[in-house]
Amino acid sequence: MALRLLKVTLVTLLVFLLAATVWIGTAGKDLFRTATGSVSRSLCAAAFVSHVDPQRTFAEEQLPLMRSIGWAIHYEVDGARREVRTSVFGDFTARAVYREGLGCLLMHGDGAVPEAAGFAAPPIVNAWPTTVVRPTDPAIARALDQAFAEPDPLHPRLTKAVVVLHDGKLIAEHYAPGYGPDTPIYAHSLTKSVVSALIGILVREGKLQPDQPAPIAAWRSPADPHRAITIDQLLRMDSGLPFDETDGALSPMTRMLFLEPDMAGYASRMPLAHAPGTVWGYSNLGYVLLSRIVRDAAGGSAVDAERFARHELFAPLGMRNAVIETDATGTPVGSSNVYASARDFARFGQLYLDGGVVDGRRILPEGWVAYSHSQTLKTGYGAGFWTNLVNDGSVPVWDAPWGMPKLPKDMYYGRGALGQYLVIVPSEHLVVVRMGISIDYGTGTEDMVAAIIAALHRQPSP
Repeated sequence: MALRLLKVTLVTLLVFLLAATVWIGTAGKDLFRTATGSVSRSLCAAAFVSHVDPQRTFAEEQLPLMRSIGWAIHYEVDGARREVRTSVFGDFTARAVYREGLGCLLMHGDGAVPEAAGFAAPPIVNAWPTTVVRPTDPAIARALDQAFAEPDPLHPRLTKAVVVLHDGKLIAEHYAPGYGPDTPIYAHSLTKSVVSALIGILVREGKLQPDQPAPIAAWRSPADPHRAITIDQLLRMDSGLPFDETDGALSPMTRMLFLEPDMAGYASRMPLAHAPGTVWGYSNLGYVLLSRIVRDAAGGSAVDAERFARHELFAPLGMRNAVIETDATGTPVGSSNVYASARDFARFGQLYLDGGVVDGRRILPEGWVAYSHSQTLKTGYGAGFWTNLVNDGSVPVWDAPWGMPKLPKDMYYGRGALGQYLVIVPSEHLVVVRMGISIDYGTGTEDMVAAIIAALHRQPSP
């Protein structure tokens, strides 16, 4: 009996090992490569772009998303080479390499690094105080303190920075330990708002029109249904490309970000899920394609694209810590990979409050600000920004609210994963930026902004 039980156990174990081997060689391979790519890129940026503790970043940002294999992940931060290597089970190695002025580039293997030298970016003048601006209004101070509170230790907010502008003036800011006014923070999908602005600049220069077919080389064939997609539809996410950001570890978005050296090439091959202009679907793919258009217009390389963004947008606004990372072809990862300080994003928001003009210089074309937050189909999305026009229903797939019903209807905002928010309230002459690492999205941002508005409206004591 014991011998028979041993045989059954050994056969079962053998079947399990064979199945595991097959899985690791197919779907598991991509899953592990995605994990190592995510860790390498994240910790490279932490160490060499943000200059924050990579070990803490791993614990706060990466480990909660991959607990099932976290014990098997090994990473090494190499300060001399300015790169991070990560493996899982001793295999599936990915490395991310820092390039001066360009941020970190994800590489799989030991091949040559494109544009490895990067470039020396001219410094951008700091027009604001070098010290942290404390709020003078106790009610605003309480609102910021609450944003940094941790009401549920099992689901931490991990707020890293909050900046408040009112009437164009910096009136309050607060930072977590290790972060400050010049700390570039991973902006996630706030990047899409930046890419929308870069497209707007090309429109102002007469190089693009929103209603023109998107100039993507792979779509030139008259028989290709993608050929009908316009720049406007890519900006508005109603291009017909599929909703690409789902809850699964492997989705079109994660495949593009962590497995594809040519992200725009991958996005251009994605079959259409709907006819262009008919259905809204959240689209990282579309914003990487827009970034390819920016890269091509700027000259075709990573350095060209970064110089364009700095000269035409970052420098005029005083976004002195901003960088947009690229893929191996030099295309900016315009779905997610801007690093910038909370102050940088506050300046970016002020540009929109001021109608696309800064210091008398027009950056965005006339009407671009209104266009950016005008409604797409019947959704709460505009053209690079979310709106507050729809307060019923929810975003498809995510089951998340479209807007923030406690805030004025004219509010519009940029939103990124893990709780990145750029909130613009024209009626209140207000910009609020909140950045952090909130895995569970419980940031309290809407309540914080509502409290700030209430404080601004409070009548002074006699």
